[in-house]
Amino acid sequence: MNEAWYRLAMIVVLAVGFWEGPMAIIFRVFTDKGPTLLTAANHLPSPWCYVAAGAAAGAAVALIALLDVRRKALLRTD
Repeated sequence: MNEAWYRLAMIVVLAVGFWEGPMAIIFRVFTDKGPTLLTAANHLPSPWCYVAAGAAAGAAVALIALLDVRRKALLRTD
């Protein structure tokens, strides 16, 4: 896997983490839209949807950090 694939994976994880995390909370608090596939945390009852959205955002940040470490290790060996 070269650097471009790591960067693409980081962008995809960022987008999914953003939609499942902060955007799910924004849709829940500020709009009256129902839950969709893109905001899956909103299917949960009130206190747990915020926990799930926070966990999704935290997991995305951790995965981005892991991908960045792997990308930097790949660049050091070349």
